[in-house]
Amino acid sequence: MSIFRRLSRWFGENDGMTHITSGHLAPNFSLKSLDGKEVSLGEALARGPIVLSFFKVSCPVCQFTYPFLERLYRRYGRDAAFLAVSQDNPSASSDFVKNYGVTFPVLVDDTGYTVSNAYGLTMVPTVFLIDPDAKVRVSSMGFVKADLESIAHVLADRRQLARAPVFLPNESVPDAKPG
Repeated sequence: MSIFRRLSRWFGENDGMTHITSGHLAPNFSLKSLDGKEVSLGEALARGPIVLSFFKVSCPVCQFTYPFLERLYRRYGRDAAFLAVSQDNPSASSDFVKNYGVTFPVLVDDTGYTVSNAYGLTMVPTVFLIDPDAKVRVSSMGFVKADLESIAHVLADRRQLARAPVFLPNESVPDAKPG
């Protein structure tokens, strides 16, 4: 988000950008993945639900969150598509993927943050669970433990799988961390 937009919001100006919340339709988009493939949200939704997350490589809360998203992906990646949208260049995004063990597809937003702006992001990480009809089921800003557990429960219930905890009993994980 540009400094001008941040200042405008701080002074109370409504710029028409709202955060996409549960029940809203997810804006369609098409972006290139780190491996050069064009990925469309609409085409991916035709195959089932999507866990869509946005990040910036320098964001410490993103760095904290993505290993847990990877854990969800390893558990439910057969039942839902996982897509990440990076707000950084491909080189920095590739380094992030390696450093934090991300194995699901990472897409790169353009320098004008067209997709991030279409979703009205005010912070990263932001995570959405989007149903195949393009309705947002879960919308989460920052790290929210209960939201990640909710995503896991929806995906488990969808395939009638036993619910498994996302967070291990021996892990010290805060309930929330603002982005």
